[in-house]
Amino acid sequence: MADSQPTSSSASSAPKPKPRRRRWPLRLASWAWVLFGLVVILFLVYPFLVSTNFMFLFGKSPSLADLENPKVEQASEIYTSDGVLIGKYFRENRSPVALNQMSPLLIKALIATEDVRFYEHSGIDLQAVVGGAFSSLRGEKRGGSTITQQLAKNLYKIRRQQSRGALGYIPVVSTIVAKTKEWLTAVDLEQRYTKEEILRMYLNTVEYGSSAFGIKVAAKTFFHTSPDSLKPEEAAMLVGVLNNPTAYNPKFHPAAALRRRNVVLDRMGQAGVLPAAQIKALKATPIVLNYHVEPHIDGPDTYFRSAISQFVDAWCDSTGHDMYRDGMKIYLSIDSRMQAHAEEALHERMKALQRQFDNFWRNRGSNPWVDEKGQEIPDFILTQMKRTESYKSLANRYRNQPQRLDSALNAKRPMKVFTWKHDDNDTTLVMSPLDSLAYYKHFLQSGMMCMDPFTGQIKAWVGGLDFRFFQYDHVKQGRRQAGSTFKPFVYLTALDNGYSPCDRIRDQRVTINYVENGQPMEWKPDNVTREYTGINMTLRHAMARSVNSVTAQLTEKVGWENVAKYAHKVGITSPLLPVPSIGLGSAGDVSVYEMVDAYSTFLNNGFRSDPRLVTRIEDRNGNVIQQFDPVQHRAIPAETAWLMTYMLRGGMEEPGGTSQALWDYELWKNDNQIGGKTGTTSNYSDGWYMGMTKDLMTGVWVGGEDRSIHFVGSQQGEGGRTALPIFGKFMEKIYQDKELGYTPGHFPKPTVKINKKYTCVSESEPRRRAVAVDTIAADNLLEQMNNGGGVPDSLRR
Repeated sequence: MADSQPTSSSASSAPKPKPRRRRWPLRLASWAWVLFGLVVILFLVYPFLVSTNFMFLFGKSPSLADLENPKVEQASEIYTSDGVLIGKYFRENRSPVALNQMSPLLIKALIATEDVRFYEHSGIDLQAVVGGAFSSLRGEKRGGSTITQQLAKNLYKIRRQQSRGALGYIPVVSTIVAKTKEWLTAVDLEQRYTKEEILRMYLNTVEYGSSAFGIKVAAKTFFHTSPDSLKPEEAAMLVGVLNNPTAYNPKFHPAAALRRRNVVLDRMGQAGVLPAAQIKALKATPIVLNYHVEPHIDGPDTYFRSAISQFVDAWCDSTGHDMYRDGMKIYLSIDSRMQAHAEEALHERMKALQRQFDNFWRNRGSNPWVDEKGQEIPDFILTQMKRTESYKSLANRYRNQPQRLDSALNAKRPMKVFTWKHDDNDTTLVMSPLDSLAYYKHFLQSGMMCMDPFTGQIKAWVGGLDFRFFQYDHVKQGRRQAGSTFKPFVYLTALDNGYSPCDRIRDQRVTINYVENGQPMEWKPDNVTREYTGINMTLRHAMARSVNSVTAQLTEKVGWENVAKYAHKVGITSPLLPVPSIGLGSAGDVSVYEMVDAYSTFLNNGFRSDPRLVTRIEDRNGNVIQQFDPVQHRAIPAETAWLMTYMLRGGMEEPGGTSQALWDYELWKNDNQIGGKTGTTSNYSDGWYMGMTKDLMTGVWVGGEDRSIHFVGSQQGEGGRTALPIFGKFMEKIYQDKELGYTPGHFPKPTVKINKKYTCVSESEPRRRAVAVDTIAADNLLEQMNNGGGVPDSLRR
């Protein structure tokens, strides 16, 4: 039987399902409220997360200390003792000025162009932000940053690598984070600074192109004027450059710069800064530049540049300062007026001396590079060229290609070179590298330093003829044999060990016996004239006349080891060999710098003062960070020091003294006293003069770049004729410059009782007479010892 179908009554009695309630609108609303709450929370918390660099996601933001004391990279400036700016250290060349030292038109042009509502907002211009957003959607490029935001970005380098967190490497997100930091920093700046202070910081911070940072440097670079003297069209151009310092640089993109300047002028007209008629007239004018970029040189463009850099760099390392960004003011002991006098004196003498030198060798028909016999050294220039870095570079480039190397060495091209024939000391000649080297080898060189012996302050430093062409410093970097200027250290050793200026030694032929490497040796030094007077000379008279035989005997008596020890005690720092000829200056090479230091000990009552170039360093606000006071220590007794000064006066006061050529100079008012010592090395390779007055100690060296380049004869080549005239001319200029305050007069009286006899009668000769020669014909002992040979024949005569 088939299954029966259910009846209608049973179907109707089944329970009906309940209809579903629609809950999704409620849930959506709930999620919306949650999302809104999160947005609100994020909006409130996000700035905090950014400013605190939460989990290193956002990068560093300016701290409270940074905001209250913003550090802008500012050039450190170098000043002479009389306040003359002579150099800078910088990565960004910037010299801030006050707002009242800027043209009002410059400020109005900036506001009209970059931020018309500057005085109305508190760091963020919402109207400009919204306008900028809509412009971006339309594909237009329009900024919405306020002046304060731009200052925040420039001041704290917000978009640089060190300010980026983990999110800073994600496109778009990084821009949002950076913009947020700019907004937050801008608001903080507005809370801490007035509008005027923000304008001042902004104009002193931004880049204007051509390595000019800040309005002062920009005004000088482009128009050679000051910020307060800018004309309306000049102010408009500088404001226009800010949008893109490279694209709108008027030197390299004049058409673009002109268009941009005119945009700024239009904005100034719209803001009512200038009347429409004047705007129209200004737009019709071309951009007229007086362009001068300050060269990026570390420190002053002078021979003492390296010494300053080394000192300041070491000081910065020890104190945590940065001389390239901290805007310090570094004051030197150098006096710009004395420096100018020193340069002039050296140039005047060297110009005349070079003329004599050229004529001398032209008449001999030879180049000035000669051997011991006076014969020209073959292939001298090529040998010297092979020692240069340029040759090594060419040789590496043309390895195994001798013809191409020879061609490069002889390829001629125009070169700007040094010359004495023009007032500006330069000319252009067509030369090859070999020609250029030969040309420069003909020049005599010189170095000169003047120091206050009582404080150690260096007042003048001339390391060569012209720093543009000869950058080797002959004051501290160069070292040469000192010749007879080393003799005073022999007499110092004697005076400090029982001798007096009046003790006597006979001028006679002598033989000095000594032991070298276990072998007995002998040395027979010559007087320059090969003559011996037989006179029993006082030590003062012998030193004044620079008598070799007496110096050699005295060296043997006091011990050449002791002479080296005393030389080091008073200031010589170079190595010295304890050999019999040490008193004739052939025991080692020394610099002008250390010779001036050593002689200064005599004037300074026996105290050695460390030579100083830097006297104080100030911060950018003029507060003294550190004062560098004299550093002195007792080197020799006061009595010995005074007696040495008295001995050195003998060059002028003793009959036949080697300093008496100074009578030809205007130095003798007020019964002036001058002490000094001449010096000349073998073959006249080096000429020296060490000169002292009651206030100053000066050292001068003259010679060729190589020892083989020199005069041949005492009439031209000895120190009394090469170096002494530079000292004489320099002191003439010092005394004539009344503003300096240096006057002729007597040396200081002794501060202690002088127990040793020092007033004694020398052989009677006229006070002014032909100057005794001071050339050392017998100071080759060191050279022959180094070569392992016996005593040179010239010393056996």
